[in-house]
Amino acid sequence: MTLRTMLITTTALAFAGPAIAQSTEIVTSSADAGAGSFRAALAAVAGTGGQIVVATEGDITIDSTLEYTGSAPLYVFGNGQTVNAAGNYTLFAATNGSGLTISDLTFAGPGGFTIENRGDLDGPAGKGIFVDVRDDQQGLVSLVLQDVTVRGVANHGIHVSDCNLADDCGGGGGGAGEGSDAGIIVQLTNVTIDDAGTGKFDADGLRVDERGPGSILASITGSTFVGVGADGIELDEGQAGDVRVIMSGSRFDGNGDYCDPALLGQYMPEEDEGEFEQGAIMPADIPQKPEGTPDDGCFEYAVDTYDDGSVEEYEVAIDVDDAFDVDEAGPGSILATVSDTVILNSFDEGLDYDEEDAGDIRITLIGTSASGNTDDGYKHSEEGEGGVYAVVVDATSNDNGGVGFVFEEEDGGDVFVSTMRVATAGNDDGELGIEVVQDDDGTGALSAVDSDFADGVEAEGVDHSEG
Repeated sequence: MTLRTMLITTTALAFAGPAIAQSTEIVTSSADAGAGSFRAALAAVAGTGGQIVVATEGDITIDSTLEYTGSAPLYVFGNGQTVNAAGNYTLFAATNGSGLTISDLTFAGPGGFTIENRGDLDGPAGKGIFVDVRDDQQGLVSLVLQDVTVRGVANHGIHVSDCNLADDCGGGGGGAGEGSDAGIIVQLTNVTIDDAGTGKFDADGLRVDERGPGSILASITGSTFVGVGADGIELDEGQAGDVRVIMSGSRFDGNGDYCDPALLGQYMPEEDEGEFEQGAIMPADIPQKPEGTPDDGCFEYAVDTYDDGSVEEYEVAIDVDDAFDVDEAGPGSILATVSDTVILNSFDEGLDYDEEDAGDIRITLIGTSASGNTDDGYKHSEEGEGGVYAVVVDATSNDNGGVGFVFEEEDGGDVFVSTMRVATAGNDDGELGIEVVQDDDGTGALSAVDSDFADGVEAEGVDHSEG
């Protein structure tokens, strides 16, 4: 069964509903609470699940989080209304692992958040839509959004969490935290996330944290991720399980600048990196991680030492973020098809896929473009017992601060990359358009057909042919 078929089938089954009595509630009042309100409708369906139809003539302003506490699936159908938060709190939360479907609504926080106007100093920063998976969950937990907009929130725009550490689960590889046996399905159609994640470190447009043996299945169509403080999308699979992605017709622009280098550069040490001979310098004598800044979490600090405790090398850096970040740690693969998608002006990489341990990266890029990103346009990195297999067709990567396309395998796996009608120019200061590297005992090849890498090719440890 393909991912798309699985998503369609699962959604259809979800709409069919469980074999128990369900409620249908109509929201007729724009008040925060009371008869006919959205909040009252959520309470009414909590026991059985069901449908809520938002039929108000005007928008709704809420004074606290709209919470659905039921475990049965919930379906919310709007008609273009906006749910406004009067303050910095999560707008909608499904807190008991239910499947959730929402259509034709906007969720708007107060906005105005920045690193100098943070949303996490006096309590938790508010999210747009939050789904919390139960520790005992089985099967698949689904979030289906169609014609939904999220904007103006300090924290994640949309967050699905299967991690017992909640927001402390953290991003990237490493697999911190534990989760249920369930897998997670996210299906976004014509969804916009704008001005989200701008009031807290590492707050993304769409964030999925999956721990335990389940996988992440993501289908994203016709959606837009603009002005997000951290990653436009971050999918973190921290233990056993795959990350499977189908994306088409979507757009990323200007994501990843919460840790604004223009503002934070003044706190950087004069020498932000160094390498030393053994015994030359001790950790106390090198520049330390900056403190007393608008957000000290924005600084990455790494120190490697020799056996005698002296410093081998150190680096201090400002942690900016990507357009579309996928991290898979543990047994499992990243399997993705991205088509007709534009990735612009990210403050780090455009597309950044990292796979650790056993498992492959298998990527198909069709009709995509990346430009104006501060680092690499597309980066795929595999560490462990797995390979990198890529097909790239009718794609461009231009004027990025790093390399146009990167495909690298750092252990014993293989790297095979095939391009057709692919073009790069102006990347890495005009130095490098595509990099294909096998850094250990594996084999590989770069086959380029009707492709123009005007800024150069680096094929290391792999065969290279052009036609």
